[in-house]
Amino acid sequence: MTAAELWKRYKKHLCKVTPLGFTLDISRMDFPDGFLKSMEPAMQDAFAAMDQLEAGAIANPDEGRMVGHYWLRNADLAPKPELQKAIRDTVEDVKAFATAIHKKDIIPPNAAKFTDVLSIGIGGSALGPQLVSDALGVKRDKMKMHFIDNTDTDGIHRTLEGLGSKLKSTLVLVISKSGGTPEPRNGMIEAEAYFKAKGHVFSKHAVAITGDGSKLDEHAKSNGWLKRFPMWDWVGGRTSVMATVGLVPMALQGIDIQKFLDGAAKMDGATREPTTKKNPAALLALMWHHATNGKGDKDMVVLPYKDRLLLFSRYLQQLVMESLGKEHDLNGNVVEQGIAVYGNKGSTDQHAYVQQLRDGVDNFFVTFVVGLQDTARPLKPEDAVEVDPGVTAGDYLNGFWQGTRTALYDKGRGSVTITVKKVDVQTLGALIALYERAVGFYATLVNINAYHQPGVEAGKKAAAAVLDVQHAAVSKLTDTPQTADDLANAIGNPDAAEPIHHIMEHLAANKRVKKSGSKYSAL
Repeated sequence: MTAAELWKRYKKHLCKVTPLGFTLDISRMDFPDGFLKSMEPAMQDAFAAMDQLEAGAIANPDEGRMVGHYWLRNADLAPKPELQKAIRDTVEDVKAFATAIHKKDIIPPNAAKFTDVLSIGIGGSALGPQLVSDALGVKRDKMKMHFIDNTDTDGIHRTLEGLGSKLKSTLVLVISKSGGTPEPRNGMIEAEAYFKAKGHVFSKHAVAITGDGSKLDEHAKSNGWLKRFPMWDWVGGRTSVMATVGLVPMALQGIDIQKFLDGAAKMDGATREPTTKKNPAALLALMWHHATNGKGDKDMVVLPYKDRLLLFSRYLQQLVMESLGKEHDLNGNVVEQGIAVYGNKGSTDQHAYVQQLRDGVDNFFVTFVVGLQDTARPLKPEDAVEVDPGVTAGDYLNGFWQGTRTALYDKGRGSVTITVKKVDVQTLGALIALYERAVGFYATLVNINAYHQPGVEAGKKAAAAVLDVQHAAVSKLTDTPQTADDLANAIGNPDAAEPIHHIMEHLAANKRVKKSGSKYSAL
């Protein structure tokens, strides 16, 4: 297309959400003229399915649960008065608790105030708070955030040791809906032991964010933790950043959680628009469908041209891939759906894998995310540093995303561009809400359940089986060295030889068993 034709196409397909300073440009996706019209009946079905979900339908039939993350930013939508009250009361409780911490109404035993927050979680219970903290954090934050998001002993110790003298003034959030998920459970146990070893009473620093009556809830209650916040079964982990999972750390950090919720609510309003060409989430879902042929033929590369959105692609990996990566459709047919997501940030990626995007295999489409305002707070013109005459560093960044988009389009590589006026708390809430809705729409278009994760559960069960084998094999160790095959036969499970080999190698590396060549014995 000529530049004039592209400009005309841009203006024809540009979708705006003016109150949010947001635009979505799909002009570089090269869908045929009749595509949107041909998909309109399917899109209307997706609108209807979303209306039913928001009204309280059982949208997760595997678990017999409603899916209510949209209610979190507009409690009036919840189908029962008691749910509406619970949402409102919890938001106010979060605000009140954060205020009490900041005003030193609640203090640690060995310090004048709480200065830092250690958040222990996994998956959505970590990615959401991490994204928000990194995107919105500033030097003047009321409390500094730290994270444990794995069951890696070294990683846990690095984080705990990194607190140094601030340990005594650190508030710890343990986030787990069931309380039994291994990663946050293990992180909690390690943190409890570390606090005790340093002479601090962990319970006087600890807050639980968990399901009512869960293992974690009972543990926190019986040990007199500072506070317990609820997690509801109708909010999935990957959509929980606007529940207590995200709001508690945000409020403690000093971020305005109401503006975050309001930004999401405004985007929700725009993405309920029944006219497809005016609905940014509908258009986004349709572009995914066009790019991937509705079956994951291409990857989604997310390129935010803003350092504050560095973790956005990582956040979207879980939201998109855990929601859409499904073996079966709603009718039980094997479909193996999904869209792979990766990305880092611009212009860093122009010096990394953009070379392959332009000249290599054409197996992707790009989403550019652009922030127009160069800094979190706009600079006065006289304060803007010119790196060349009349040109700032921000001007270069603006030129780089446009240049990359052009270079890709010249080689037939499609892209969509999301533009926001600035990256602030309202905008981040809106971006998250946009993608939550787009995922829901796309799932209906391809007839899958976006709200369960059977593959994750399968991995947990397989890991538990390995630990069962470990217990059995270790019980058979003696002073006489034995091979992995010997131990597998000893526990009556010859097929367990390989996992036993890996188990023993791990234990030997940590000096918990003796190793002699390929044989192992008890210490």
